[in-house]
Amino acid sequence: MKKTVVIDVVGLSASLIGGHTPFLQQYVQRHHLATVTPMVPAVTTAVQSTYVTGKWPSVHGIVGNGWYDREDSEVKFWKQSNKLVQAEKIWDKARRLQPDFTCAKMFWWYNMYSTANYSVTPRPNYLSDGRKLPDCYAHPDTLRDHLQKELGQFPLFQFWGPGANIKSTQWIADASQLTDNLYDPTLTLIYLPHLDYCLQKFGPDTARISKELQEIDQVCKQLVTFYEQKGAQVILLSEYGITPVNNPVHVNRVLRQEGLLQVRVERGLELLDPGASRAFAVADHQVAHVYVNDPGCNRKLRGILENIPGVELVLDREGKRAHHLHHERSGDYVLVADRDSWFTYYYWLDDSKAPDFARIVDIHRKPGYDPVEMFLDPADPLVKLKIVGKLLKKKLGFRYLMDVIPLDATLIKGSHGRISEDPAFHPVLIGSQLAGKQQLTAADVYSVIWDTLQ
Repeated sequence: MKKTVVIDVVGLSASLIGGHTPFLQQYVQRHHLATVTPMVPAVTTAVQSTYVTGKWPSVHGIVGNGWYDREDSEVKFWKQSNKLVQAEKIWDKARRLQPDFTCAKMFWWYNMYSTANYSVTPRPNYLSDGRKLPDCYAHPDTLRDHLQKELGQFPLFQFWGPGANIKSTQWIADASQLTDNLYDPTLTLIYLPHLDYCLQKFGPDTARISKELQEIDQVCKQLVTFYEQKGAQVILLSEYGITPVNNPVHVNRVLRQEGLLQVRVERGLELLDPGASRAFAVADHQVAHVYVNDPGCNRKLRGILENIPGVELVLDREGKRAHHLHHERSGDYVLVADRDSWFTYYYWLDDSKAPDFARIVDIHRKPGYDPVEMFLDPADPLVKLKIVGKLLKKKLGFRYLMDVIPLDATLIKGSHGRISEDPAFHPVLIGSQLAGKQQLTAADVYSVIWDTLQ
């Protein structure tokens, strides 16, 4: 099989390729560009799983970045075990046909305990005193040590949170090249998250994000040049495009006011109690999964959901089937936001009672996705001084809480997850194996990768 590299430039759409991205613009002219019709949900883990299996969420089971585990009665977000993906992956099929086929997964999700030969993914160290230290997980484990010796510690705090910037994307690009020099894998999957940050913070305003566009353009140039010199076939693609939004929708607050969502109070703060709730929502960008513990409230619930401003679609059993989402993990209803809206996980009615993790970067304890984690609290003029003080506590070995994240969802200006009406904001695939196709489904991407390998 031919050496192939798939570079996932998160958030890239045709609307962003132009004067600020000269390399990408030239690359499109030399190859072919097809738009990929967004799937529901158009979110990282679901789309990537469709790309590498050729199956829809109804089959592979990745219905979003997180979902409610009915057995544990817990919402689980950003889990990492590849065993969660319930379908054969492209590298497994290739290895059956060619035993010496190898695959490297560089920061694509569900990257732990994968059958890929080589993998690297974010994995901080959580210490018993409450500290979180930057680190990554790799297979084989010696790869982690080699990469951090050559490149320094993985910049976790530049990968996500208020400090997110090009450093993490550049580290991934450099690590991918080092891994290729070590092992020369047949297929390499590379994840470049840089545009995801600025597009959600500021929306697809090319003038506002020109610096970030130029930065990702240079990283793409570096990678494409490196791999083409090695004779590799290169595919550039994205998982979704990001569109402007201005309306955060607090589904769980509505359900609470209707007496369907239950909280418990600990130390004066409120925690969502999903197992005790009659119904609640797991928010994930512009999609929300609604889980019902009390079937007796279904009729009332349906009417409530359909009348929430900002909700465009309420998918029931048949609606989920039409969007390839009929999997047990997807909940009883799936909500899709309208073009201007996105869903928060917020369930408290008084900010003074919000849980302590609401004001910190904590992607695992929050019962839903929280893009506001990319901001420092603009209402606090001393926020940067507070950070310095908390870092000093950290160095001295004291416990601390980095509670500097605002609770203002109106700060978010870009989102994704629904099917955008404008093809200019659809994800793209740029390559040479498109056979004249100008539009693909997400499931078609698998075939394009497979054909490129042949």
